[in-house]
Amino acid sequence: MVWLTNQQIGTWKRKRILVGSLFICWLILMFITPKVPLHSFRHHVFADKRNFMGVPNTLNVMTNFPFLIIGVLGFVLCLGGSFFNISLKGEIWGWTLFYASVSSLAFGSAYYHLKPDDNRIVWDTLPILIAYSSLFSSFLVERAGERVGLSCLVLLLFISVLSVAYARVFNDLRLCMTFQLITCLAIPIMTVLLPPKYTHSRFWLLATAAHAVSKIEGLADSKIYNFNGYTISGHSLGHLCSALAMLLLTVMLLYRSIRFPR
Repeated sequence: MVWLTNQQIGTWKRKRILVGSLFICWLILMFITPKVPLHSFRHHVFADKRNFMGVPNTLNVMTNFPFLIIGVLGFVLCLGGSFFNISLKGEIWGWTLFYASVSSLAFGSAYYHLKPDDNRIVWDTLPILIAYSSLFSSFLVERAGERVGLSCLVLLLFISVLSVAYARVFNDLRLCMTFQLITCLAIPIMTVLLPPKYTHSRFWLLATAAHAVSKIEGLADSKIYNFNGYTISGHSLGHLCSALAMLLLTVMLLYRSIRFPR
């Protein structure tokens, strides 16, 4: 019994060290990276500017539709209660908010891509940050416990709003960008280091890989567009890869089962 108690204390300390280390890494990135201005025309220039049926930037707009399908489906299944293998109330809150933010992203990103500018980008960025926050919170509830996950959810949602406000007031995107980067790095690292509560844990890694590919495609927007003969741009492919990551997480929730009670 004493050994078990000491082991639990050691595990709890390790979890706190991991979360604290990620927060410190985030602060360091904020200080060592140069300012990334929000009010820059190049942020709103995409390779594919084609107009089909009167819809500006058609493919960049239409490739947001999978977000709506996955978001609405996931939201309904979360509320259904018996479809997803979710055992804790904190997980239900986190995953429900995640799918709600994904649904909002479909509208916000489509609205932004119809006429990309500094004023509309907030409707694209804020749902993304809320999705990151709720997803990471759900992950922490599973791996580190309900209290840690829900505490982080409140903090991360505050940081999400703060990041968008900071970008608009100080013309600096670093807070938004580093917030996304640290979250993407944290999930695969903690997937390996912390014991899973459920089966199908590899889907966390697969979803992270798909999302990383989407970011690379977005950075190589013009190069991909030129390479495939101006069929589809890297940015549009990035939308589809992000949707694939969300689909993988949905499949995980449908088929996983409890490995051991926490």
